[in-house]
Amino acid sequence: MAENEIMPSKKLDCIGLFCPVPVFDTSEKINDIEIGEVLEVLTDDPASTSDIPRWAKRTGHKLLKFEDLGDHFRFLIERAK
Repeated sequence: MAENEIMPSKKLDCIGLFCPVPVFDTSEKINDIEIGEVLEVLTDDPASTSDIPRWAKRTGHKLLKFEDLGDHFRFLIERAK
């Protein structure tokens, strides 16, 4: 594991779910972790590539990382409040 690899506190698997479910589920799950902890979200919904970053910005949480892994997307979101 790389030194700078971010370790998520919780993982949310939204693969097979489509807009707006990944954003709703992310919004609920972020409250299950402490401020400063990281939530990993996996989704294969193309709309999530714009919806989740927009949600994070609107709600004040920090999108640390976005990865396009080919068959799905991976987001690392730090709870800010």
